[in-house]
Amino acid sequence: MTDARWPLKADALQIAGMITAGEIGALEALELAVARAARLDPQINALCNPAIEPARDTAREIDDALVAARRSPDTLAQLRRTRPFLGVPTLLKDLSTAAIGIPSTMGSRLFGRIDWEVDSELVRRYRRAGFVLFGRTTSPEMGISPSTEARAYGGPTRNPWNTGHSAGGSSGGAAAAVAARIVPIAHATDGAGSIRIPASCCGLVGLKPTRGLIPAGPLTGEGWGGLATEHVVSLSVRDSAAALDASAGPDTGAPYAAPAYAGSRALVEAIADGASMPALRIAMLTTTLDGDAVHPDVAAAVEQAARLLAAQGHRIEAAAPKVSTDEIVRPLIDVVACGTAMVIEAFLARRGRPLQPDELEPTTLGAYEYARAMTGPQYLASLSALHRLNRRVGQFFDDDASNPGYDAMLLPVLAEPASTLGRWAMSNPDFIDYRLGPTGIVRYSPFTPLANMTGQPAISVPLAMSADGLPIGVQILGRFGADALVLQIAAQLERAQPWADRIAPLATSA
Repeated sequence: MTDARWPLKADALQIAGMITAGEIGALEALELAVARAARLDPQINALCNPAIEPARDTAREIDDALVAARRSPDTLAQLRRTRPFLGVPTLLKDLSTAAIGIPSTMGSRLFGRIDWEVDSELVRRYRRAGFVLFGRTTSPEMGISPSTEARAYGGPTRNPWNTGHSAGGSSGGAAAAVAARIVPIAHATDGAGSIRIPASCCGLVGLKPTRGLIPAGPLTGEGWGGLATEHVVSLSVRDSAAALDASAGPDTGAPYAAPAYAGSRALVEAIADGASMPALRIAMLTTTLDGDAVHPDVAAAVEQAARLLAAQGHRIEAAAPKVSTDEIVRPLIDVVACGTAMVIEAFLARRGRPLQPDELEPTTLGAYEYARAMTGPQYLASLSALHRLNRRVGQFFDDDASNPGYDAMLLPVLAEPASTLGRWAMSNPDFIDYRLGPTGIVRYSPFTPLANMTGQPAISVPLAMSADGLPIGVQILGRFGADALVLQIAAQLERAQPWADRIAPLATSA
């Protein structure tokens, strides 16, 4: 992408515009991405399971369609409206999002190669939006770590800002690929922060949408008891908004009903035009929910975001829901462990052979054994505990006669900048200690599980840099169903303190 036809700062919508205008072909764009991957991926280990030949066929079809469409301005305008990412090369995360011709390994040696017989509904919508899918991005085994260091890929996924540091997880490969400018946008998933954590680590925009807004079918109804959802990591807020516009809405038989999505193509245009919005009441948290201090660079980033939003006329107040980190995380990891075990047991039953030594990494095996020791009532008790907490948090945001609730909340994504590699390698066989022990994940990532528990939308925006030159994301948490408002707040921050010119050193080296 150092080619002049594809500027490094160009987001996905800009590239789609260049393709529809004929400035670059869809096949040319794909070949640039493939070539850039060949040069850069050996340094970051972010891509897997390539499907380049089918992608070339798709790109050629798009180029042929555009040749015909350019004969009619009305036809071309219709293509731009209905297929906003026409010709943009991108990648799917290597978990269970089904896609014909793009196999998965789930970041694990256990599953080998999973060949899908159907597209997931989300992938269908991505294809309709014009994306050219040419492979997958790395994930920690079964997505249960905040760092992508799966043995199945032969080594860790590295951060393009500093290759000795983590790209985050579980969508670490997606974030590393976008930060390296291999692609301008990539599919990601989030069950306890797995979109927002890598977005923060790699200096990207990462939205976790409202529960039920993104389709999960046809092969599944929910992920991890409703904790998990899917979307993208991107370079710009408008790309995230446009991708949500292209993919939002339930599919047939969906178990959750999110409020009707209030966004539209008009929202994307409003974001691009810098349209004003009403003054909001926004809570701010610069410590953990328990009052513990975070890294000073992280606290400073949240405070800076608060000042920028206050300058836009919003009312910023230091406040937080009255729940503790431990209350949220303990039942949440029970649900995560059981969801992990469910997938493993289903696979073992299909292949008709028990689990073999070394097929799972120690931490994943620990999660599996922990879940197998739980009873059905214990699982449901943990899920019910999350539901009760959810109602308490809901009161913080809801309006009543005596006290207006908060429209949004401003808080960190992580308690510190991206960790060094090895710290979260999945070598600890004690899953609970790995998550909750004295040196556990909970001290690194105490913030993101809140939005997964409640189902609320939350976005990480790359507002700051640490003293050591690592990106720091700031998180905006909105009311349930208020994805459009969260994106608008993020866009205000993007305009007030732009990040488009801030590019990872590795991305500029090729």
